[in-house]
Amino acid sequence: MVAFDETVRSMMNANRANWNARTPIHVLSEFYSVGTKDPLAWFAPFEWDDLGDLEGRDLVHLQSHLGVETIAFALKGARTTGVDFSDTAIAEATRIAHEHGVAIDYVNSDVYDVVDSLGPSRFDIVYTGKGSLCYLPDLPRWASTVATLLRPGGFLYLVEFHPLLNALGPKPDGTADLTLFHDYLEGRGAIEKDSTRTYTDGPALRTGTVNYEWTHGLGEVITTLIQAGFTIDRLTETELLPWQRWPQMVRADSGWWTLPKNAPRIPLLYGLKASKPT
Repeated sequence: MVAFDETVRSMMNANRANWNARTPIHVLSEFYSVGTKDPLAWFAPFEWDDLGDLEGRDLVHLQSHLGVETIAFALKGARTTGVDFSDTAIAEATRIAHEHGVAIDYVNSDVYDVVDSLGPSRFDIVYTGKGSLCYLPDLPRWASTVATLLRPGGFLYLVEFHPLLNALGPKPDGTADLTLFHDYLEGRGAIEKDSTRTYTDGPALRTGTVNYEWTHGLGEVITTLIQAGFTIDRLTETELLPWQRWPQMVRADSGWWTLPKNAPRIPLLYGLKASKPT
């Protein structure tokens, strides 16, 4: 097990309890629409262009939660593994995959310990994203883990909410304008959040309401990967989101959500492809 100091480890344990509490709510939520929503709907078109042909490739999805995205990789022909630190989520993801008739190996593990469970140089592709990095207190250790999981010539594909999105929020005057509420840059440590509501519809949490998040600027992410030996192949920034973050957002032609045409065009999501040397 990777060693963290007692304070950070307690925060990570709180996050695990929080996600165990969220999972039963998420499974029944309209937001995820498990069993009715097409798994491919969770992906922007540029993701498939960057990922390329997945037939017969070994892919691991880190922090896979319910596996609603993980299923798409199996449907595309990849030999797929999902990893999550929530045992409740792993149990639900296994059930959901079985109901979809797809073969996915799910492993209950913290990201930092996953090499112990899966072994090194196992995968052609590591995929992670859409709300995952904020739960990682140490990006260099994460990048090292990803590099160890990959075979030479393999790549990481990271799709994540843009740090600008996380920094913005609505003005308190009730207008549709957005303002800066939170840090864009890393460096101030964990942010403690205590809420009985998760990001989906559904009932309130009864337990595990506290979680901790770490801010990671785009510069930190890219520099960390370069220092871990990766080559940055592509970085895509987009104004699209797979769900309606703010009430003023409108449907785009892709079915995803964007700010209205009279609003500034700003990045809300990014996709980053980084290769391990051969």
